Amino acid sequence: MTTLAAAAKALVKKVTADIVLDKESRSKVLIFIGSIAAGMLLLLLAPIAVLSTMADIKPPSDNELHFDGAEYLSQLTPEQLERINETEADGSAIAEAMEAKGLRELTIKAQLIYMTFFENKRLPDFTEYVGYFSLDNEKLIPALNKRYGLNISYEDFMRTYTWVMNATINEYLFTDSKTKNAADLAAWCRNAYDSGWGYANNSFGKRTGDDRIRCADNVGLVMGYIRYDAEKKEFTNDTLNLIYTTRGDIDTIPDIEGVGVYDGSQFGVYIGGGNVIFSSAMGGVQFQALSEGSWKSWCTFRDVTYPEIEKTTGA
Repeated sequence: MTTLAAAAKALVKKVTADIVLDKESRSKVLIFIGSIAAGMLLLLLAPIAVLSTMADIKPPSDNELHFDGAEYLSQLTPEQLERINETEADGSAIAEAMEAKGLRELTIKAQLIYMTFFENKRLPDFTEYVGYFSLDNEKLIPALNKRYGLNISYEDFMRTYTWVMNATINEYLFTDSKTKNAADLAAWCRNAYDSGWGYANNSFGKRTGDDRIRCADNVGLVMGYIRYDAEKKEFTNDTLNLIYTTRGDIDTIPDIEGVGVYDGSQFGVYIGGGNVIFSSAMGGVQFQALSEGSWKSWCTFRDVTYPEIEKTTGA
């Protein structure tokens, strides 16, 4: 068995065990998980995805040694295989359109809505569709409902979307997955806030506890980004300590996403637009205006590169 196949099978088992939503939401999530997979992972996950709507296919045994992706794929009819191929093609097309629109971070949101609610409204082109994702969630859902004749419940969608985003690390976060850079640190923190990360001591982004929610303590929010290997999609222990350099008082902070802020006991990450994200025992990962906090200084983190600062200071 290849390493990729073994990893995919482990993921299938984990996803199956972790899904605790109601039946309708669970079905939508399973379909979505299959829709964004690729290559061998797609072949192994796709049979699981279609279980929610194709009653003639039995789920795999709880014993993962008996799970054969090719065997389950062989049970699909030509029509079912065509559906999977169309789903994969649409997911890829949406990803390309979102990147062209400068909305790469929101790719999974666009894919999830389309795969879940456009089953009978397949679009020939995604240019107009992806344009709506520049709107915030409260405006996005009504706009899509009106334009495409949908009936998406904002509350139901946000519950499902938050769960999906919490269950995975969004691969579309990273502008450069091979380096640790300021822009991607800011994106990491935005994703942690949007997907409802909680707080737990000595945590840096792994799912934990009975509810299987991703958590990070205050230092762990930044350390999680530094430790996360986006190529292998796993956390490492290579970096043990968060080392930072104070650059100036808070009133001198540059408008650069990913610089740190510090109040003497807690760190936050500036994400642009005058806003900060940080993790606290008082509420998990939180968002606030820079002016609302008690931040005293701004800083940079040793293991994160800051190209704009390095150009001007040489440090």
